[in-house]
Amino acid sequence: MSTDTASAAPGTVTPPRPAPGDARVALPPGASTAEAGAAVVLAMRDVAFVRSGRTILEHVDLTVRAGEHWALVGPNGAGKSTILSLCAARNHPTRGGVDVLGHTLGRVDVQTLHRRIGHVNPRHPLRTPLTIQEVVLTGITGTIDWRQRWEPTRAEVDRARALVADMGLGGKEHEPWTTLSQGERGRTIIARALVADPALLLLDEPSTGLDVAAREQLLATIDAVRVAHPEVASVLVTHHLEELPRSTSHALLLAPGRVSASGRADEVLTSEAVSRCFAHPIHVERRHGRWRASAGPATA
Repeated sequence: MSTDTASAAPGTVTPPRPAPGDARVALPPGASTAEAGAAVVLAMRDVAFVRSGRTILEHVDLTVRAGEHWALVGPNGAGKSTILSLCAARNHPTRGGVDVLGHTLGRVDVQTLHRRIGHVNPRHPLRTPLTIQEVVLTGITGTIDWRQRWEPTRAEVDRARALVADMGLGGKEHEPWTTLSQGERGRTIIARALVADPALLLLDEPSTGLDVAAREQLLATIDAVRVAHPEVASVLVTHHLEELPRSTSHALLLAPGRVSASGRADEVLTSEAVSRCFAHPIHVERRHGRWRASAGPATA
């Protein structure tokens, strides 16, 4: 049986400060600022994706509205990364329709969409010793490394510096990427994803490679970002329920190639639904706003 007890978010990261006069307040666990009438940020309609003759996805439907925070959960090879590539306008469906930020893929210059989508990838392939601040600023140019002959404006530098501070990295903005811990890199990449003021934030297994303390700090950061930017929709991919932030509002369970369940997180992330998705008996419980999964059937 699931239980849920109110508790403050773990981690030491300070939630980003709203602008003066901004009446934003912290959300309760699992809450979302989205309402039924909120703008649709992402829509997939009966999507299929075939590669080299192999069907990766089939009959996938998904609607994400502004302020909603979705989790894509499923076993390895289920197609979660493929769905995320469609959300990012990096791939096109074989069949069906995908609308991203009000534009249908195949009928829009995807470069215009990429500038409005923030992507958090813990495997960020940077190899040069850019500083934290410089890495964040590459989110404006959409490049991995520093773009030659490009100089940010003073406002862009100020925004990058503020985001670095909001991520709990104040005073470290001039430290090189090559010396950062995995947790510091994760928070830097979140700041990079936010610097261009995106409407959609995509997080691809953001807790990969983190120890428990660094994971909890990162999840607290994600929760804080969602409070500070309530209009931004997000989609997070993970294999593990323990890696879901408290602010997760919706979930899609993906069995190999197909949607197993989709909807409000509290209604989808249940022992029965997760067991069916993973084809294995799994007990799911929620405590202090966080989910936990363990082998075995649900207990009373």
